[in-house]
Amino acid sequence: DHGNYCVNGQSDSQEGIDALDGIGISESYVLSWSSETESLLVDADLLLTRDHPAYEEPRPSEKQCYRPAWIEFPWCTGVQASGRTGSAAEMAATLGSGKIRELRGAGDGSWELTGEFGSVIIQAEAPMVRLKNSRA
Repeated sequence: DHGNYCVNGQSDSQEGIDALDGIGISESYVLSWSSETESLLVDADLLLTRDHPAYEEPRPSEKQCYRPAWIEFPWCTGVQASGRTGSAAEMAATLGSGKIRELRGAGDGSWELTGEFGSVIIQAEAPMVRLKNSRA
């Protein structure tokens, strides 16, 4: 056991974040970061579990169901990483990529996304997930 516990099939790495239902966030990857009209956007490859409405059996070349997606943090008022703080636009180009370890609420309207890219604190509304090339 790695210290995670399950609540309704979710590990504590994403507990209480409705947008992540059916997504294995700790098996997903950040590809890049960008900003768009007061939102921080995370370009990601997300692992979909059988509980996700867009889940499909893995393609022949895949072992699991990964789909390209955006994780959007709307109304982002600030981003903190590596001891620096700035707007989504200022910080997006400085943030790294890699495997995600956790996305969790950090209190006071902030979210913490951690992984191979370090720890990123995001002041924003609750994250939303938009799959690319999908109607789900």
